[in-house]
Amino acid sequence: MAYIIDGNNVMGQTPGWHRDKPNARRSLLRKTAAFARAKVTRVTVVFDGAPDREAPEGSAFLGVKVLYAEPGSDADTRIERLVENSQDPRGLTVVTSDRHLGFLVRSRGATVVRSGEFRKQIDNILNSQPKVEDGEQFEAGDLNGWLRYFGSLPEDDEIGNEH
Repeated sequence: MAYIIDGNNVMGQTPGWHRDKPNARRSLLRKTAAFARAKVTRVTVVFDGAPDREAPEGSAFLGVKVLYAEPGSDADTRIERLVENSQDPRGLTVVTSDRHLGFLVRSRGATVVRSGEFRKQIDNILNSQPKVEDGEQFEAGDLNGWLRYFGSLPEDDEIGNEH
């Protein structure tokens, strides 16, 4: 199951996030990358606002695909289109607490997880994993782990079949 995350919605639950949006975005991306590795799943995060230079539109930040709202639009609309254009919307989980967006994507077959529940899942995963001091480590034969880390899995393009 692949995840599409309403980034600003999840970040909005962290006090003070709006004072340093780029840092809040990168923190969320690091945490979702750990979630993706632990769950062995693909994750796309969609943010409102202008793209971050360190995590530009369409990039893979530690294996997490990063998208932004299109000019004159919002992240909810982008997420709705991603689900609508997916070949398998039933295989998607959308993380949002926005009721309207949740209703729209659920009506197209996607599963919805509220942002607070997702944050609890991330915290549980982060608290259960051993700490690594040097950064990410993979076994030599873990090809999918390496590819996911560098954002190169072929199925990464399947989520964004909007072109």
